[in-house]
Amino acid sequence: MGGVVAGMELIFKNPPSWLAKKARVGLLCNSASVDRRLRLSVERMVGEFPGALKVLFSPQHGFWAEKQDNMILSSHEISTRWGVPLYSLYGETLRPTGEMLSQLDVLVVDLQEVGCRVYTYIYTMLGCMEECARWGVKLVVADRPNPIGGEEVEGNILKPQMKSLVGAHPLPMRHGLTMGELALLFKGSMKLDLDLEVWPVQGWRRDLFFDQTQLPWVMPSPNLPTLDSCLVYPGQVLLEGTNLSEGRGTTRPFEIFGAPFIDPFLLEEKLHKVGIPGVLLRPLYFEPTHGKWKGERCGGLQLHVVERASYRPYITTLWILHEVLMEWGEHLEWRPPPYEFEEERWPIDLLLGDPEVRSALERGSTPEEIQSSWMGELEEWMERREEYLLYRG
Repeated sequence: MGGVVAGMELIFKNPPSWLAKKARVGLLCNSASVDRRLRLSVERMVGEFPGALKVLFSPQHGFWAEKQDNMILSSHEISTRWGVPLYSLYGETLRPTGEMLSQLDVLVVDLQEVGCRVYTYIYTMLGCMEECARWGVKLVVADRPNPIGGEEVEGNILKPQMKSLVGAHPLPMRHGLTMGELALLFKGSMKLDLDLEVWPVQGWRRDLFFDQTQLPWVMPSPNLPTLDSCLVYPGQVLLEGTNLSEGRGTTRPFEIFGAPFIDPFLLEEKLHKVGIPGVLLRPLYFEPTHGKWKGERCGGLQLHVVERASYRPYITTLWILHEVLMEWGEHLEWRPPPYEFEEERWPIDLLLGDPEVRSALERGSTPEEIQSSWMGELEEWMERREEYLLYRG
């Protein structure tokens, strides 16, 4: 088995002692949890280790990633095609209960993350880690590549007062870690008394993007259909906290954005003068089929990443917000709560991870000025994460 191989495939190839000894296993996964032949992890588990799987868990968007937007809950399924219950961890509960875990000796996490602090799958795993530590259940992370690479790190560190489901740990927006590395970081920094086992990806290097792994891409959530959408997501996700369409309801979510009040050619001209590296901005008009501005003609841009090495998604979207505020400030609005089960704090503050970043944008500060305020803490974080890295190169 050569090339890049996901952790779950390695588990099936060389079954660990807990699997060989018929431990009671739970599996947190979704429809992107597949092997190189696109076989679902749950299908292989049931087929190759009959009787081992006792419980399935699913993250936000449901097992099949069919739930389109935020705060659309999934229900538990008592009966599934695999003969085990499926518990939603984005429904009536956001973490497994003691009753659910009482059926298990081991909980395996096999989820495709996208390299961004606000992606809730990270914190679904964290909730599982905390509950497994509480109830004495072993937790295994079957690692997968960070699709946007593991070298570049970008953005401010989440402030403690901004802790939420889109930020439950002090990470930068683009963290550059895999799920396995995040699990090690969480356990170490939070001092969790947890029996944790990580199965690293074979053959992955930090400089590799997903399309360089030769692994098949399956969208981990409905509005990240391609690697291109993942590349822009650590910046464009901020638009969820505004009245700008982030492209939901188009065939290129997060790559396309805009609003009826935007002149796309003027916005492109203003951003062109900034000289944002690594990306070309194409003016366009579009009509979302759902979400913000449904059925209305929006002016906006599409982001075309042409040089990944120099492109910085977070600072790019801060420039977009800066220019929109300068030209259309009377029309741009911060989206009001609720957002991801938060009823009081502004969604934009939860996404930015620091209300001061929003305040600086409102004062007219440039992203370069704003960025200078967090570079020191970002360097400290880079040093702190070093001990948890599983991959080099």
